[in-house]
Amino acid sequence: MSSTPTTTATSAATRTSRSSRAATVLATAAALCAVTAPAVHAAGGDRRPPRIVADWARAWNGTEPQALGALFTADGTYVDLGVGVTFRGPREISGWKARADGLIANVHVTVRATHRKGDRITVDAVYSGQLKGAPKPFAVPMTTLLDLDANHCRIASDEDHYSLAAVLAQSGLPADWTPPAPTH
Repeated sequence: MSSTPTTTATSAATRTSRSSRAATVLATAAALCAVTAPAVHAAGGDRRPPRIVADWARAWNGTEPQALGALFTADGTYVDLGVGVTFRGPREISGWKARADGLIANVHVTVRATHRKGDRITVDAVYSGQLKGAPKPFAVPMTTLLDLDANHCRIASDEDHYSLAAVLAQSGLPADWTPPAPTH
């Protein structure tokens, strides 16, 4: 069956109209999601994590302990729930990073996803490295809660949640292993 030119033109106009309407609906839905939903950033996706998270991961993955401390407010806190310690202020937090670097070879944080709501960013990550003297490296899931200052440019508090038991088991160390005392 052949189409008349009028039928062909009408069909093309209908397809164009439907395509335009679909594009408009999709664009509107995307805009609403961007306005109403908390930000979610996945590793390997097109979206990047918030700058403070990228700086935090870069500081953990680097070799300058002061880079981590510099991300915190003057009264900022760092809580490592895996080992049960708390540090206050950039100087103590930098000291914790220096201690971690002395205890863990190739310490690394890989950010998998971030979720932001207000002043809080939840970071889903993998914490990895090799405890010095351990026969094997570890790579465990970690969730970090970052509370930001009012300007969202400094970390007011950091809570790291990971399993020390998993770190020790993957490292091939006994569950009651304790790190050597720091040398001064």
